[in-house]
Amino acid sequence: MEWHQLLGFVIAIVPVTLTPGTSFTLVTQQVIAGTRADGVRVAFGTACGLLIHATFAAVGLSALVMSSARALTVVKIVGGLYLVWLGVSTWRSARRSAVPPEDRPRPKLPWNRLGSFGQGLFANLLNPRAAWVYLTLVPQFLTAGRPLPPQIAALSVAHVIVVLGWLLFWASVVAGARGAIDTPRIRLWIARVAGTVLVALGVRTATTA
Repeated sequence: MEWHQLLGFVIAIVPVTLTPGTSFTLVTQQVIAGTRADGVRVAFGTACGLLIHATFAAVGLSALVMSSARALTVVKIVGGLYLVWLGVSTWRSARRSAVPPEDRPRPKLPWNRLGSFGQGLFANLLNPRAAWVYLTLVPQFLTAGRPLPPQIAALSVAHVIVVLGWLLFWASVVAGARGAIDTPRIRLWIARVAGTVLVALGVRTATTA
């Protein structure tokens, strides 16, 4: 792989990364409802999800899923339901967001141990949009005749760096602005908006052809 191919991929992936989506919404919601550290965990969960997608692409599993209408439908429905569940949970916990983080009760659920990291991981892992990047965009920057795994690895590392850099930057921006927006009414409003966006993203994920 030539350096200009890697640079071209980075240039192509930046607009996709900057487009607000699930991870962006989760980072915003987690920082407002908790702390900057919660947003950072979402970012790293997202990064791990991307690496898993890259691994699937390297061994051809993603191609198998995307080539099978039934398998793709299952992935889209599961991913959509997960996002809807996150959105409904965020909406229902909106009133708790008005309470200081240290005083908020934590629901005793099996996936609580994963916390913000798990939300970021599964939201990305179950997102067909992430698989789309590695099945339609990545192949355009691969060199024929050379081993594919090392090339996909290089592109995935570049992808992770771009996504992680953007989400960590955004988490810092939101955390820095909390002094101006960290009031019960604003926290309630942001939690409700975030919940609505997550539900909308979930419905779109499950229904988009």
